[in-house]
Formats: sequence, structure tokens, C-alpha cells
Amino acid sequence: MMKYTCIDSFCGAGGLGLGLQRAGFDILLSFDIDQLCIDTINQNQKYFNHPAVTADIADMLNGELLKRCNLKRGELFLLAGGPPCQGFSVQRRGSDTDSRNELVLLYGRLIDELYPKYFVMENVSGIAGKRGKTILQQLIEDVEGIGYHVHVELLDAQDFGVPQRRKRYIIIGERTDMGNHYKYPSPTDERRTVRDVIGNLPEPPQNGTDHPEFPFHRRDRLSERNLQRIRAIKEGQGRDDLPEELLAECHKIDSSVIGFRSVYGRMAWDDVAPTITARFDSFTRGKFGHPTQDRSISLREGALLQTFPVDFEFVGNKVDVARQIGNAVPPMMAEQIGKSIIECYEKKVGEDNAV
Repeated sequence: MMKYTCIDSFCGAGGLGLGLQRAGFDILLSFDIDQLCIDTINQNQKYFNHPAVTADIADMLNGELLKRCNLKRGELFLLAGGPPCQGFSVQRRGSDTDSRNELVLLYGRLIDELYPKYFVMENVSGIAGKRGKTILQQLIEDVEGIGYHVHVELLDAQDFGVPQRRKRYIIIGERTDMGNHYKYPSPTDERRTVRDVIGNLPEPPQNGTDHPEFPFHRRDRLSERNLQRIRAIKEGQGRDDLPEELLAECHKIDSSVIGFRSVYGRMAWDDVAPTITARFDSFTRGKFGHPTQDRSISLREGALLQTFPVDFEFVGNKVDVARQIGNAVPPMMAEQIGKSIIECYEKKVGEDNAV
């Protein structure tokens, strides 16, 4: 039987790797430039037993990654990764040139060196906007030139059992000798809500410490002003529902003009959560208030809304952990993508054998 080998590049805290592993992949190596992400993966021996190392993608080029994994060009089944994409983020302001965007093209070089049967790249929806489009086009041209069919689709995590609105481009490449069979996973029947996932968690202690049974389930101290704000809104409401006197000066212009409608908001129990971002631990940054308790959601609740296991551990301070959780690919969605790639390959093998 084919061994579904995989290298997880730009692995972050391991969300994509966790899902791919559940789908049946054997991860040979994970790497990321962020030491804390690598510490997080190494901390979760219950879920991962492959090597994870701190490295820049540039360190892995020129045959280094092939050597480390004892592979020849063309042997790897899947290269996975989500090159950091802050340069394309819709939330971002400022110059269109961002050195992080070059990482996408370096990922293309890594694909060329490894020449895996398949590759997957996850990126924010902005990669197809004006900031990212040229980089994305360049990547597609580069890899088509070396022999891949490239499929590009915007998927929403809520269609795959993730209790969250989260649109991301999932770019799949299949080597031309694998045919052109790839189909994206169909949406699952199950739509999970905030209540389904965090509704049964006990309230975290009032004193800001972790809940004794749930690490990272702790409350953030809100300022008096923010406490007044969160008390003034009901579940599902946001800053448009705040009384005038509780609006921050910068928010007194209508949100239809300046956007950021969802800041100072509460999640709704029977809906999906908004996109869990790298700053979801702050109610001032989005609709990150608990549906009924007067607090922002906890780090553990954010991780659960991203579909990490309830006992998954994270390394770092509060801001580090929130960033790792918010930047992750939800494992549940990653699993569906992984299964769709294996299915595509098995279908090809079945057809080849029938001939």
C-alpha cells in the first residue's frame, strides 16, 4: 500500500498537520520559523511523534529538506503549508510590498525541489485581491511550468463542521502524471454552532487563573469601560448596538463608513463564531465576547472553535498562544482536505489498475 508521506512547512501550531494526520498522512517533518510553534508541536506528544524543527524556508532549499527527510526528488506524496500572508490580509493597512509575500514564491521553489505528487497551500482570501493576485498568479505559472495542475478554491470552514465563518483559499496542485482528477471536499451535513462546542464549558474562575480542569480556560480582565460595553449588549450584537455614550471616539462615525462593525461584539450561541483571528482574546478586536458571560472568550474556547482537541497544549504567553490559535488551519477542515487528496489518488490508482 502507498505510504502517504507528508512534510508540513510553515506548520504553525500544527492545525493543518493534525488534520492531515487524521486523514491518514504520515508526517515526516514539520518546520516553522517560530520557535514557540515548534515548542507547541513538541509539547503535544499525545498527538505528534514526528520531528519538528525551527527553520526558515530558505534554510530548507538547495536540497536541504530532501536530505533531512532522506528523500529523492519526486518521492514525497504531499507537501503542505500556508506561507504567512499578513501582506494580503484584508485587515491590513499600508504598503502593498511585504517581504512575507515572497515566501509564497519560495514555497513554489520548494515544490520544484521536492516535486511531490500533490501539494496544498492555504492562504487568506486577500491572496486573490489586488495585493496578492500577482504573487498567486506567479506561483501558479511557476508550478504549472514544472508539471502541475493547479486548483484554486475559496472554502468556508463552517461548511466542514468548523463552528466558525472562515474563508480561506485552498490551493491544490496535482502532478500531471497523477492526472487531473482532484475534487474539493463536499460540504458536510453537520453545521456546528458556538453552543455545540463551548456551551458545556464551566465558567472560568473570577480571579483570572486557569480553570482547574481546562488549561487555558481563563478570563481576561476587562477595563471598567469595556465591562460597561459588554453588559450593554446581548448575544450576537456588536458595536452598532452600543449606546452612544459607550462608543469610542473613533467609532462614532457609522460602521458602514469605517467598517469594523463587529468590534465590541458578543458571539451568538446558535450561530457559528466569527473568524478566530490572532487577536481573538480581546473583545475590543471583534465579536469575541462570550455569548452570555461578561468576558472575552478564553484561549481554550478559541482553540475549541478552531477544532483543536480539548487537551491540546500551547507554549507561550497569552498573546503568543492567541496568535498560534488564530493563525492555525482548523484541524477538522484540514482533515477533509487531506481525505479528498487521498481519495483523488486512490481513484487514479483504481482507474490505472482497471486498464
